[in-house]
Amino acid sequence: MSLSRKRRKELKRLRSSAEELWGNQQNVLEHANAVAREASRQLGYLTREEVVPRVRTGYESYVRPGLTQARNVARGAGDSVERGLGTALGSVLSIGDIANDARVRRALERVTPRSVVVEKKGPGVGTYLAIGAGIIAAAGVAYAVWQTFRADDELWVADDEPTPAEPASPSI
Repeated sequence: MSLSRKRRKELKRLRSSAEELWGNQQNVLEHANAVAREASRQLGYLTREEVVPRVRTGYESYVRPGLTQARNVARGAGDSVERGLGTALGSVLSIGDIANDARVRRALERVTPRSVVVEKKGPGVGTYLAIGAGIIAAAGVAYAVWQTFRADDELWVADDEPTPAEPASPSI
């Protein structure tokens, strides 16, 4: 297929225009990449110079004192528990040693009464008062139930029934 000379010139100009556009696009992309690299580098500088010191200052002034205080409280609580357990264990062991001592056993046998018998008496006044209060409460509940379920004609009032309307007279 043969093209006219005019068409070949137009195609040649179009091709050179497309190549020029392609070159410009490559330059734009290179420039955009350079700008992105510079922005990344500046962001790194900003992070190191501004953000990190602020975060470090905030940690030092807010978080670390709380952690130190919590650590000290936990350590103090642990020491207190350790001392308390040690004291309690020592007391139990010393009481056991004292209880096993023969002199203490003999002294307790002399002081302890041998036969103390407590006689159980019959029901007292409190028992009779409690039974009376229970009977009165049961009677009150029974009366309330009776009042609730009794038939009372005055309590049930029927609604007024509507009067039937007069039949309409046929108009002639």
